[in-house]
Amino acid sequence: GSTNVFARTLGMPNDPVAAVRQLADGIAAGGFEPIGLGKVNGRYFCFHTGVGYDAAVVKEVERRASLKRWLGHPLFIYASLRTWVAGYDRHQPHFSVSSPGAPTIDGFFTVVLNTNPYTYLGNRPLDLSPEATLDRGLVAVTFRTLSVGALLGGLGGALRGGGVKPSDTLDLRTDLSELQLTAIGGGVPYQLDGDYLGETERLSFRHVPEAVKLVRPAAPLP
Repeated sequence: GSTNVFARTLGMPNDPVAAVRQLADGIAAGGFEPIGLGKVNGRYFCFHTGVGYDAAVVKEVERRASLKRWLGHPLFIYASLRTWVAGYDRHQPHFSVSSPGAPTIDGFFTVVLNTNPYTYLGNRPLDLSPEATLDRGLVAVTFRTLSVGALLGGLGGALRGGGVKPSDTLDLRTDLSELQLTAIGGGVPYQLDGDYLGETERLSFRHVPEAVKLVRPAAPLP
C-alpha cells in the first residue's frame, strides 16, 4: 500500500527509526492495552473492511500492483475514476445492509470501520467517523447511491474533519456489535485492511472487544 493506516492511526511517525524508538519507550513504560477488532466471515481486521465500489477500486489498483510503490495516491485516484466510469454498476444497488434495531437498506458502497480515519491522502486524513475507536463497536458508512453529488458530499465531509453526516443518500450506524450484508443478484466484492479478497454473497460482521493486546506507542518527547 501507499501508507500504513493502522500505524498512523496509533500516532506512529513515518520515520522507521523514530517509530522503533517510540515502541521501545512504550514497552519500557508498560504501555500494553487491549483493543477491539472487527471480524467478518471468520477473518479479523484492524481498521476497516470495504464492500462494493471501494473493493472494486482496490481490485483495480492491485491489477497494477507494480506501479503502486511509485505512483502511490495518484494510482488510487486513477483507479477510483476508472472504476466509477466503467468498472462498477452505478444504477442498481449491490447489497442489503441490516443490523439490530435499524431498518434494512440497500447500498452501493459500504465501509465498516474499526478505527478512524478511513485512510490518508498525503498528510490529510479521510475522516469518516470519530465514533470508530479501538474501545467501541464498529461503525458502518453506507452510500445508498453513487451519484456525483453523493460521492463529492461524502468526500468533502471526510476531508473537512469531524466525520460524514447521515442523509438520504448516506447511512451511518455506530457502536455496532454485529452487521449483515447480503448480496443482491450475485457476489459483491470486498477488501479487508486494503487487501482484495474477491466476491461473496454474504458478509457477517461482529465486533470482538479486547481481541488482542498492543503496545501503545509512547508520546514523542518535545
